[in-house]
Amino acid sequence: MNYLKTSFRIFLLIQFLILVTFLNGCAYQEVKPWHRDVLAKEMAQLVPDALENEADEHIYFSKESAKGGQGVGGGGCGCN
Repeated sequence: MNYLKTSFRIFLLIQFLILVTFLNGCAYQEVKPWHRDVLAKEMAQLVPDALENEADEHIYFSKESAKGGQGVGGGGCGCN
């Protein structure tokens, strides 16, 4: 009986340590002023050219008859 209590306490301790380890990655980190110039560059943007992105989405919509979904995974024709 004492062995079960000890093993359960060890199990809870291990789970707590794993939780603390993963929560450490959620720490708030602000962007430093000297990093903002790099992040503001055109190549660092998700959509560098909004007009070109709109044209690509229109072409994709016209060909596939589906809106959005430009990620990985294939087209709307079933040929993944």
